[in-house]
Amino acid sequence: MTNYGAIPTSSHASPLVDVESLSRAKHRIKAGLATRRAWRVMFDFHSMGLPHGVSDAFTRIKTNLAYFRMNYAIVVLIVIFFSLIWHPTSLIVFTVLVVVWIFLYFLRDEPIKLFRFQIDDRTVLIVLSVLTVVLLLLTNATFNIVGALVTGAVLVLIHAVVRKTEDLFLDEEAATTETSGLTSYPST
Repeated sequence: MTNYGAIPTSSHASPLVDVESLSRAKHRIKAGLATRRAWRVMFDFHSMGLPHGVSDAFTRIKTNLAYFRMNYAIVVLIVIFFSLIWHPTSLIVFTVLVVVWIFLYFLRDEPIKLFRFQIDDRTVLIVLSVLTVVLLLLTNATFNIVGALVTGAVLVLIHAVVRKTEDLFLDEEAATTETSGLTSYPST
């Protein structure tokens, strides 16, 4: 006997769980990338200029590294990716590492806790960077990786020195106001 129109019951996971987990992952991706600064803010040509001295250059580097940390990490990872195109083994290792980066750095909502100790963002960034470099160096693409790291570091430092910091808001209230679109920009 067949029951047409009856709702089937099963102990297996329903497709709704998959849709829910995809929706949750999509939300986490958006929330994780929300900490990334807008690329148009990063490359605002009106905010570019040479520093007035060495002291100003170091201040800009420190401020810009803190403010554009997520953007700089993305830039360096893209440079490394392009340098590994001709090394498939390294590219596979790098792809796995990118997934690790995505879940442990870019999409994390809460701080990582290890043995009741809270690990801050900077420590995660340093550990993932070292892990990425070490694992990629083990794939025999040393010249490409070192070249990519130097290129990425030079690009980041050039931007950090040239990008003026007067219009950057480092406190949380100003940053959330800026990203929510409530900031009014003077017309020039």
